[in-house]
Amino acid sequence: MIKYNIPAVPVQTTYRPATPPTAAMTGELIDYLACPLCESKAFGSLCSADCSHHPRYSPELSRTMHWRQCSACRHVFRSGYYSDAALNIVFRGTNESQVVGYDLERQRYVSAQMIEKVLTYQTHGTWLDVGFGNASLLLTAQEYGFEPVGLDLRSQSVHELRKWGVAAHCQDVAEFQLSHPASVISMADVLEHMPFPKVGLHAAHRLLHPGGVLLISLPNMGSPVWKALDANNANPYWGEIEHYHNFDRDRLYALLTESGFQPVRYGISQRYRVCMELIAVKA
Repeated sequence: MIKYNIPAVPVQTTYRPATPPTAAMTGELIDYLACPLCESKAFGSLCSADCSHHPRYSPELSRTMHWRQCSACRHVFRSGYYSDAALNIVFRGTNESQVVGYDLERQRYVSAQMIEKVLTYQTHGTWLDVGFGNASLLLTAQEYGFEPVGLDLRSQSVHELRKWGVAAHCQDVAEFQLSHPASVISMADVLEHMPFPKVGLHAAHRLLHPGGVLLISLPNMGSPVWKALDANNANPYWGEIEHYHNFDRDRLYALLTESGFQPVRYGISQRYRVCMELIAVKA
C-alpha cells in the first residue's frame, strides 16, 4: 500500500458499469466467479479506475482496475486477483514506506499507540505480524516485551528483518505453523491484499490461543472522508493495485464474527489515510 500523506492526485474513476478488462499480459488476473466472501454469484460492476499512477505499476499490467459489488452481502472487490506471473511484476520493487527500518523513530510512536490498545487484552507472548512491511510494529512490540515473529511475501524484506535479530519467514499465513500459539496476530493493512480474506482469518484463528488478539487496520470505505474523496474524484484506493477488497466497518465486523472472532474495539488508524483500526478476540 502507498502511504498517502499529501493530497492525492485525482484518480480517474468512472461510476458506471465497467467493460471487461483488457490486460497487457496474458493471464494477468484470475477472475472472481463468485463473491470472495459469501460465494454468491450475484454481483455487478461498480466502477473502474486508472492505476497507472501507482509506483508498482508496469506497462505489462492493465492500467485499468474494475471493481464489483456483491448483491447479496454488499462486499466490494476487484474483478480478479493477480496470477503468480503478475505478482512477480508487482513485487519487483518495494515502496519506500515498506522498507524495513523506514522512518523508524517516527513510526515507533504510531506503532506504540496501536500496541497500547492491545495491552488491555494481552501483555506478553508471541506477536505474529502478517505482512510486516517496515517492521515498526514488530520492533516496537519487542520493546513492550512481546516475542516478535514476522511473515512477509517479499523475500528481501524477510532477509532485512532477520538482520535485526527477529524471526522472519517468507511464507503465506495459510501454511504457516508456530511451535506454540500466538498471543497477538496483527494484519496491519493486509487483509485487503488477500485474494480470499476468510482464508487469512481462519489461519489467524488457528494460530492464536483462546482469548488471543487479532489487530487489524485497513481502509474504511464507509468513512465520510472516503465519500468526500469519491465526490472530488480523488480517492486513491480505487487505483491501489495491490488491493483486492474494500471494506466498511459493518462488513468487516460480520466477517470477523463469522470467522470466530469477537470485535471488541474500533478506532481510527494513523498509519494511512481513511483507515480504521480494530481489535478482535478469538472466541
